[in-house]
Amino acid sequence: MKKIITTTNAPAPIGPYSQAVQAGNFLFVSGQVAINPENGELNLVNIEEETHQVMRNLKAVLLEAGLSFDNVVKSTIFLSDMGTFSQVNEIYGQYFTADFPARETVQVSVLPKNVNVEISVIAIVQ
Repeated sequence: MKKIITTTNAPAPIGPYSQAVQAGNFLFVSGQVAINPENGELNLVNIEEETHQVMRNLKAVLLEAGLSFDNVVKSTIFLSDMGTFSQVNEIYGQYFTADFPARETVQVSVLPKNVNVEISVIAIVQ
Protein backbone atom coordinates (compact mmCIF):
# COMPACT_ATOMS: atom_id res chain seq x y z
CA MET A 1 0.00 0.00 0.00
CA LYS A 2 1.29 3.46 -0.82
CA LYS A 3 0.47 6.86 0.65
CA ILE A 4 1.06 10.16 -1.15
CA ILE A 5 2.66 12.92 0.94
CA THR A 6 1.95 16.53 -0.02
CA THR A 7 2.69 19.82 1.70
CA THR A 8 2.33 23.48 0.74
CA ASN A 9 5.58 24.14 2.66
CA ALA A 10 7.57 22.72 -0.26
CA PRO A 11 7.24 23.51 -3.97
CA ALA A 12 4.40 21.85 -5.84
CA PRO A 13 5.55 19.25 -8.35
CA ILE A 14 6.32 20.64 -11.81
CA GLY A 15 5.27 17.41 -13.53
CA PRO A 16 3.32 14.19 -13.06
CA TYR A 17 4.92 13.08 -9.79
CA SER A 18 4.35 13.40 -6.04
CA GLN A 19 6.47 15.27 -3.53
CA ALA A 20 6.85 11.97 -1.68
CA VAL A 21 5.41 8.48 -1.58
CA GLN A 22 5.34 6.29 1.50
CA ALA A 23 5.50 2.61 0.66
CA GLY A 24 5.56 0.35 3.69
CA ASN A 25 8.27 1.56 6.04
CA PHE A 26 9.99 3.73 3.45
CA LEU A 27 9.40 7.30 2.32
CA PHE A 28 10.68 8.18 -1.15
CA VAL A 29 11.07 11.96 -1.48
CA SER A 30 11.27 13.32 -5.02
CA GLY A 31 14.21 15.46 -5.99
CA GLN A 32 13.91 18.99 -4.70
CA VAL A 33 15.29 22.10 -6.32
CA ALA A 34 15.63 25.62 -4.94
CA ILE A 35 12.09 26.85 -5.51
CA ASN A 36 10.84 28.99 -2.65
CA PRO A 37 7.36 27.60 -1.86
CA GLU A 38 6.19 30.96 -0.52
CA ASN A 39 6.48 32.74 -3.87
CA GLY A 40 7.24 30.00 -6.41
CA GLU A 41 10.48 31.72 -7.41
CA LEU A 42 13.87 30.09 -7.80
CA ASN A 43 16.33 30.93 -5.02
CA LEU A 44 19.61 31.06 -6.94
CA VAL A 45 21.45 33.79 -5.04
CA ASN A 46 24.54 31.54 -4.75
CA ILE A 47 25.22 27.81 -4.48
CA GLU A 48 25.13 27.92 -0.68
CA GLU A 49 21.72 29.57 -0.48
CA GLU A 50 20.44 27.38 -3.30
CA THR A 51 21.47 24.29 -1.33
CA HIS A 52 19.87 25.61 1.86
CA GLN A 53 16.60 26.10 -0.04
CA VAL A 54 16.76 22.55 -1.38
CA MET A 55 17.36 21.22 2.14
CA ARG A 56 14.51 23.34 3.57
CA ASN A 57 12.20 21.89 0.92
CA LEU A 58 13.29 18.35 1.77
CA LYS A 59 12.79 19.07 5.47
CA ALA A 60 9.24 20.33 4.84
CA VAL A 61 8.28 17.12 3.02
CA LEU A 62 9.88 14.97 5.71
CA LEU A 63 8.04 16.90 8.43
CA GLU A 64 4.72 16.44 6.63
CA ALA A 65 5.33 12.70 6.88
CA GLY A 66 6.21 13.02 10.58
CA LEU A 67 9.93 12.45 9.93
CA SER A 68 13.21 14.34 10.05
CA PHE A 69 16.67 14.12 8.52
CA ASP A 70 17.46 11.54 11.23
CA ASN A 71 15.18 9.12 9.32
CA VAL A 72 17.03 9.53 6.00
CA VAL A 73 18.88 6.37 4.98
CA LYS A 74 19.84 7.30 1.40
CA SER A 75 20.28 10.48 -0.57
CA THR A 76 21.26 11.40 -4.09
CA ILE A 77 22.77 14.75 -5.01
CA PHE A 78 22.73 15.92 -8.61
CA LEU A 79 25.06 18.79 -9.51
CA SER A 80 25.37 20.71 -12.75
CA ASP A 81 29.02 21.40 -11.87
CA MET A 82 31.11 19.07 -9.68
CA GLY A 83 33.21 22.15 -8.92
CA THR A 84 30.51 23.17 -6.42
CA PHE A 85 30.76 19.86 -4.53
CA SER A 86 32.58 21.24 -1.48
CA GLN A 87 30.09 24.09 -0.96
CA VAL A 88 27.08 21.80 -1.40
CA ASN A 89 28.63 19.16 0.84
CA GLU A 90 29.26 21.73 3.58
CA ILE A 91 25.63 22.93 3.59
CA TYR A 92 24.21 19.40 3.22
CA GLY A 93 26.22 18.27 6.25
CA GLN A 94 24.64 20.95 8.45
CA TYR A 95 21.28 19.16 8.24
CA PHE A 96 22.53 15.81 9.60
CA THR A 97 23.87 15.24 13.10
CA ALA A 98 25.07 11.62 13.16
CA ASP A 99 24.55 8.25 11.53
CA PHE A 100 24.79 9.85 8.12
CA PRO A 101 22.81 8.32 5.24
CA ALA A 102 24.33 6.48 2.32
CA ARG A 103 24.79 8.86 -0.61
CA GLU A 104 26.04 9.39 -4.10
CA THR A 105 26.78 12.66 -5.82
CA VAL A 106 26.76 12.89 -9.60
CA GLN A 107 27.32 15.61 -12.14
CA VAL A 108 24.66 15.93 -14.82
CA SER A 109 24.55 18.07 -17.93
CA VAL A 110 21.37 19.94 -17.00
CA LEU A 111 18.78 19.99 -14.21
CA PRO A 112 15.14 21.12 -14.22
CA LYS A 113 14.76 24.88 -14.57
CA ASN A 114 18.54 25.06 -15.10
CA VAL A 115 19.25 24.91 -11.36
CA ASN A 116 22.65 23.94 -10.01
CA VAL A 117 21.65 21.31 -7.43
CA GLU A 118 18.85 18.80 -6.92
CA ILE A 119 18.63 16.36 -4.00
CA SER A 120 16.34 13.39 -3.37
CA VAL A 121 16.16 11.23 -0.25
CA ILE A 122 14.79 7.93 1.00
CA ALA A 123 13.78 7.79 4.66
CA ILE A 124 12.70 4.99 6.96
CA VAL A 125 9.39 5.29 8.80
CA GLN A 126 9.81 3.96 12.33
